[in-house]
Amino acid sequence: MTPETSGLFHMLSNAGPVVKLVLLLLFFFSITSWAIIFIKFRYIKKAYRESVDFTDLFWQCRNLSDAFAKARVLKSSPVARVFVAGYLEMKKASELNHGPEGPDQRASDYNFLGLGSVKRALRRSINVEVRRLSQLVPFLATAGNTAPFIGLFGTVWGIMNTFHGIGTVGSASLAVVAPGISEALVATAAGLAVAIPSVMAYNYFVDRIRVLDSELQSFVADLLNIIERDIQKQRGA
Repeated sequence: MTPETSGLFHMLSNAGPVVKLVLLLLFFFSITSWAIIFIKFRYIKKAYRESVDFTDLFWQCRNLSDAFAKARVLKSSPVARVFVAGYLEMKKASELNHGPEGPDQRASDYNFLGLGSVKRALRRSINVEVRRLSQLVPFLATAGNTAPFIGLFGTVWGIMNTFHGIGTVGSASLAVVAPGISEALVATAAGLAVAIPSVMAYNYFVDRIRVLDSELQSFVADLLNIIERDIQKQRGA
């Protein structure tokens, strides 16, 4: 064990109960934050990759039924799940209006009344997907905002105890002051160590979620344009 490591463990072992409690709380924040970072990074990366794949496949499909079959395979894609929700709503409304045959290849048997229900289903599905993508991410913002202050509280408390000890001993030499101050500053360093990666990860995830939300909105707009265009062709035929 190096002198630096042994010195750090010595400071932690000699710290007061309040400082130890602060460090324990910061340790909890750190473990939880890194677990969330690891989980959300994998989840959002896979969601983004499969959404891109589904969008490419969607424009290659000749009809909505083929796209539906592709969407059922890409279960991690928010875009695919939104499409599935809209397609199922379209199929349900088509069965109510036209019997059990369901929607045709390009939804040409669909009417504007059914289109309203599809729009509502797609809107609800987008909200669900954005909430799913955003789960656990706010904790990173909480950790990034509060960890420095928790560490500062531990530092202030440690310094207060140090000065109280100086008053009790009656000596203000460096040998008396330095150990207590250094132990107190460990809490601030720990708070910053928790806050910096949490804030960086939070900003990254928020940006990725914003991109996926934009992709969802664009895809839904394109899908509704396809349905509306086919309805207009049906009405003009």
